Amino acid sequence: MIHHLLLVEDDLLLAEMVREFLSEHGFDVTVETNGNAAINRIESGKFDAVVLDIGLPGTDGFNVCRSVRPKFTGPIIVLTARGEEIDEVIALEVGADDFVAKPVRPRALLARLKVHLRRGDTTSSSSSDLVTADSVIEVGDLTIEPASRSVLVAGENVDLTTAEYDLLYYLALRAGTIVQRKQVYIDLLEFPYDGLDRSIDLRISRLRRKLNDDPNQPTRIKSIRGVGYLMAKPV
Repeated sequence: MIHHLLLVEDDLLLAEMVREFLSEHGFDVTVETNGNAAINRIESGKFDAVVLDIGLPGTDGFNVCRSVRPKFTGPIIVLTARGEEIDEVIALEVGADDFVAKPVRPRALLARLKVHLRRGDTTSSSSSDLVTADSVIEVGDLTIEPASRSVLVAGENVDLTTAEYDLLYYLALRAGTIVQRKQVYIDLLEFPYDGLDRSIDLRISRLRRKLNDDPNQPTRIKSIRGVGYLMAKPV
């Protein structure tokens, strides 16, 4: 299966290097150099994933991600300056699924893309927790329908990104059981937790907001200090 990728990068030498490498590994890559134009391209619905630089003419990568995220559910990987943790945090808060530090290592970027695209493939059967398409999951007023990858809270549809859905589905399958943070990273992101990465924590925060779960006193998705997370079952 050929995946269509939009690479948004105004450094033409870097863009061509990444485009050529990913093309050699089976991607159909379109390059865009302007943030405003990137928004229009992404909203056209032609792309499976986006690799997005932050510093762009027109509008920056954070605004691009924030603008398209309500409708675009595919993976967005942001390119950040090495060591700039604030860029990584902001990227995840505005809806990015992951980040890769510059200078870009093409093989690392390829690995991240493959992980996220594999997670978004509804025909994938790699997970040991895969349930049949008609096995609806219900946790209180939360309903997850795997066949359509849809989520309802009290009968109302909730729009989630691919990464958010995958995390919610993962937790719902284990409702009532504490899951270790390090295991979530291995199972969902396919790399070990380094003690610093906040991507899952920020994804949990976004899920709470979308599921109307009080971030100060969450009752649906709880963080267990020093251990991991718990999808609570109603009493």
